[in-house]
Amino acid sequence: MDCRRVDTPGRAWYALAGAAAALVPSIAMWGFTVDDALISIRYAHHLVTGAGWSFNAGAPATDGVTPLPWPFLLAPLARTPDLLAVLTRAKVLGVVAWTAGGAALGAKLGAAEGPHARRVSLLAVLALAFPVGAWAAAGMETGLATTLATLAACNFERPNRAGLLAGLAASLRPELTPWALTIAVGATIARAEARRRALALPALFAFAPFAVCTLVRVVAFGRAAPLAVLAKPSDAAHGVVYAVAAVVVALLPLLVLAPLALRRATARARSLVVALLVHALVLVAVGGDWMPFARLIVPIVPGLVLAAADVAAVAHRAVTLARLAAAATLGVYLAANAAPAGRHVDPDRRVLVASARPVLASSKVVAALDVGWVGAATEARVVDLAGLTDPSVAVLPGGHTSKAVDVAMLLDRDVDTVVLYAPPRHVEQRILRAPLFRERFAQIAALPLGSAGYAVFRRLDRAGAD
Repeated sequence: MDCRRVDTPGRAWYALAGAAAALVPSIAMWGFTVDDALISIRYAHHLVTGAGWSFNAGAPATDGVTPLPWPFLLAPLARTPDLLAVLTRAKVLGVVAWTAGGAALGAKLGAAEGPHARRVSLLAVLALAFPVGAWAAAGMETGLATTLATLAACNFERPNRAGLLAGLAASLRPELTPWALTIAVGATIARAEARRRALALPALFAFAPFAVCTLVRVVAFGRAAPLAVLAKPSDAAHGVVYAVAAVVVALLPLLVLAPLALRRATARARSLVVALLVHALVLVAVGGDWMPFARLIVPIVPGLVLAAADVAAVAHRAVTLARLAAAATLGVYLAANAAPAGRHVDPDRRVLVASARPVLASSKVVAALDVGWVGAATEARVVDLAGLTDPSVAVLPGGHTSKAVDVAMLLDRDVDTVVLYAPPRHVEQRILRAPLFRERFAQIAALPLGSAGYAVFRRLDRAGAD
């Protein structure tokens, strides 16, 4: 399918529709965030204020942020010590970036073939895929990665540009690298330029940003993989469940997994679907993700709108309508039943941080599993029980919430305050059950968080400091 204007009132109207499909769900999910957003923000604040590339000011540099360029992009917004204010700015940045990406996607769709109703329906399905809006507004790098990946799909006819944009997306989300290479190679082949030299340049553009980030990690931290790979080990069994669930929740994959239609569809559609399958295999290999709302598939979802339009152009009309109806019905159901749980996370975290600040005001060294909000509540040194920001903890046996941290380690690190979630997770249960912990620490406060909360314990020989 070419990109001639066919029965269209103007690409500008489609650009507005695409922007609306991006902006409306982002605003609806404005209250969503995750603890890790504040980890990146604390790194960015320390970076811009001269305190070093570290979670704890003045400490040795640590690779605690998987999207390596992200703190540099946040740094101009992160001069204030109020990390919650920076979180708001990061959320605005993500929503603005993704709204621009949605506009570009809409304009590209407006140049495609097909009746208006079908093309607008595809944007409506995208709007119903609430995880895309949620992650745009989360204050993480995902909104920008989604925009770059979408622009790569929109520039499929220009292999070099598509490869570079896909590669930049992969610099923010390393697991996108195979997807980026697939897009670059597919775009080149589609232009009948499959000579070795022609293939090499777009693929180089797609791979170079990831390679640069890897080289920086090796030089700065002594390892190629992000610290999160050690801190959050997973397995393929979990990855299979995650990948299948992500494909369903993202909605758009349901419109393009049509083998018979794909045989007659454009090279763009086939390349985008092959890239989707490659990415799904990567998600299986990395073991998925512990964050909600299918984060790792979100960046590639909007670009599938173009593949869906190409597939619909050659598929039977009744089949296309059935797919659209099924995706829309599922989207409404998920938006009504799954999305509401995410809309209160940010307001609740802000109340939690405000209530924790006076409790932690006199703390010098705080141990916690959820270090993002703790780092926003105090500038004290934080001992990361999950190892996301601490290589010495990341290499310990156990998963993200079950590292083999004991009370003796806390005492060796001069921890004077411990923040534990209630109900406690594995590592927190181990600490609470230890006789040495009950002997040396006492609870001084309870911080509510919805139906659960956090308990704050103070080291008894430091209680007089309060």
